[in-house]
Amino acid sequence: MQSAIEFLFRGRRHRVGDSRARMTLLDWLRQEQRATGAKEGCAEGDCGACTVVLARLDDGRISYQAVNACILLLGQVHGTAVLTIEDLGAPDGRLHPVQDAMIAHHGAQCGFCTPGIVMSLYALHESGSGITRAAVTDTLAGNLCRCTGYRPIVDAALAAASARPVPEPSFKAALQALSDAAADDSLVTDEAGFFAAPASEASLRALLQRHAGATLLAGGTDAGLAVTKQLIEPREVIWLGRVAGLSSVERDEARLILGAGASLTAAAPHLAALAPDLGEILRRFGSVQVRNSGTVGGNIANASPIGDLAPCLIALGATLELAGADGVRTLPLEDFFIAYKRQDRKPAEYVRRVLIPIPHATRQLKSYKVSKRLDEDISAVLGAFAFDLDGRRIASARIGFGGMAGTPARARQTEAAITGADLDSPATWEAALTALTDDFAPIDDHRASAAYRRLVAGNLMRKALMEVAGTPVEVTRLMPPREAAHAD
Repeated sequence: MQSAIEFLFRGRRHRVGDSRARMTLLDWLRQEQRATGAKEGCAEGDCGACTVVLARLDDGRISYQAVNACILLLGQVHGTAVLTIEDLGAPDGRLHPVQDAMIAHHGAQCGFCTPGIVMSLYALHESGSGITRAAVTDTLAGNLCRCTGYRPIVDAALAAASARPVPEPSFKAALQALSDAAADDSLVTDEAGFFAAPASEASLRALLQRHAGATLLAGGTDAGLAVTKQLIEPREVIWLGRVAGLSSVERDEARLILGAGASLTAAAPHLAALAPDLGEILRRFGSVQVRNSGTVGGNIANASPIGDLAPCLIALGATLELAGADGVRTLPLEDFFIAYKRQDRKPAEYVRRVLIPIPHATRQLKSYKVSKRLDEDISAVLGAFAFDLDGRRIASARIGFGGMAGTPARARQTEAAITGADLDSPATWEAALTALTDDFAPIDDHRASAAYRRLVAGNLMRKALMEVAGTPVEVTRLMPPREAAHAD
């Protein structure tokens, strides 16, 4: 077992074996390393001014992911290389193509947000994937800019895509050695507590048996706010990011199996393969930085009533797998949520996997998110609908909603009322639309009023039924979602 977390920074291998493992990455960069290019803006992972890039080895090649340093604990960079705006460019003084293009296209004014924007575009540039206007605007959804405006920034990103290739970084060998070393358990202890990075589920279970009250940390996109907004200093932290197998994604003929540690970025294409609407929900899930850090299990385990993933998985009929000292147990996902921020999770138990049945040919899946902003915003209402069809008749249904109750919830009375309805007779839908008011009693809050939520929930269900019945998508959505999201 290692007694420190290790990572690369400025070409040097850093070992941290004390309480600093539990401070934020941004504080370590700015306060201890004087790497002040990364800025603190919102301190909650929304504005992107703190964006840095983590480099990892993935099947022998380096992958680059933009993350929010303000809500990431330093221990979470264990086994990676941390890159900031100061690291870009070549040793001979040449700028990176993204930096060159930002200058040429006048992509900065006040400059406060610019380092984070450049780092987000750097990660996209180094990804090697096709850099389209849609990809650029998706990438920039997590970087807020109020001076320059986005047109010159998008132009710079597209111009950089055709620029000269950048040589592979010199730290690949060091990153390989670091990644190999990080495959072992790590436990950083001090007089106040510890930061643990178990490498196996056996080690994780042993830690939980001794420290059932420890904070289970996955991506940190929610838990990090306790540090930056509530000013809570975490004492005992068990990070799940190095547990072997916990981030796996598997699929067979019957099921899609998502490990609880799988990032939302990793899960997105697999969920989109089940239904295009799920891909659009995941595209609008936070920002690229949030999706790179946030995990499937974390979004479920925090039991947020407006978590976007749970209602979709409920409609899909997902089963949750939990593990602890007594072994592994499963339960329907909707039964995991007991009340606001309360779950059916025993002490020393953790979310292990999500098991999702592959939809059969007669199942139609629709899901929609309603929020004040299109991108990077919290849902007011999210509705997910799975209709099993027998010809033009609805044989059965599963319906999940977020934002309508204290937890993500299944609309059981509505499901019963819509069963047997005729897709060609909208009058047969009305009983189910009325039943929604019996299933849910939403609240008024700053995102939406209860009346608005009830109205929107009914409209979303009517929209789903219209689309399943054959109404052209252009009628119900005005234009396809990708084009709508990126219309100039």
